[in-house]
Amino acid sequence: MSAADQHVTVLLAEAVDALAIKPDGIYIDATFGRGGHSRRILAALNAQGRLFAFDRDPQAIAAGQALNDPRFTLVHRAFGELAEGLAASGVSAVDGILFDIGVSSPQLDEGARGFSFRFDAPLDMRMDTTQGETAAEWLARAEVREITEVIKNYGEERFAFQIAKKVVALRGEQPILTTGQFADLVRACVHTREPGQDAATRSFQALRIHINQELRQLEIALPQALSLLKPGGRLAVISFHSLEDRIVKRFMRAQASPDTLPKNLPLRAAQLPPARLRLLGKAQRPSAAEIAANPRARSAVLRVAEKCEGPG
Repeated sequence: MSAADQHVTVLLAEAVDALAIKPDGIYIDATFGRGGHSRRILAALNAQGRLFAFDRDPQAIAAGQALNDPRFTLVHRAFGELAEGLAASGVSAVDGILFDIGVSSPQLDEGARGFSFRFDAPLDMRMDTTQGETAAEWLARAEVREITEVIKNYGEERFAFQIAKKVVALRGEQPILTTGQFADLVRACVHTREPGQDAATRSFQALRIHINQELRQLEIALPQALSLLKPGGRLAVISFHSLEDRIVKRFMRAQASPDTLPKNLPLRAAQLPPARLRLLGKAQRPSAAEIAANPRARSAVLRVAEKCEGPG
């Protein structure tokens, strides 16, 4: 296994334990990565259990081919296509779904993928390298307003407008094709930064989120996951960014509340539409020991909910 293939799975035990695995159950690992969660789920299943794993990264799919297990099905799709991907296997309901959102260590550590400014490489940033527009291609055509919105909204970068203007001005002289070019451009525009953080960090994050439509994928995946869960089934989501966690938290809280109806309707409490999810415990974060062993775990947040019994 190369250095780029090495990945330390975050909140491994906590996330899989949260699923309350039934040995003969059907489960989804919506973000296979390098298979840490999948292997632990398979270890808890008996011969009748099944696991479906999704990933849109061809390298993750290639790594998953080594997991030769008749109970395991690997699907090359984004997790925003859960329902469609599962329907192709003839399965309509599952006992648990796990999401581990965000970029993986192999993606960050392989310079050629263009996710990190630690390497001067082609500015690609696509999780699925078989389709879609690269970051360099998008920067070559996007307008100042669009670039500003992406960097401001997804990177929470105060100097987004200055960066966008610099991109448009510079690309008129030469194309912005590498991570090094984009990082240097951003650093020239950002005049204040957090201690210990490179000035390019927020803009790289924003560009990656936009190119892969990560927040939109999450927004469309969560309702699909809820529909696929059997009553009593568990939904566990690990996020690494406040924007992701906000989407997860709001979705779970909304589904854990009865449907809102106009005031003063003559209904008794028992007649109100029931909640669809039950929140389980508080948000979990990695222990100090896990963060010390894997600093990339420091921002992880795990939220868990259970689908309610009965209608809805």
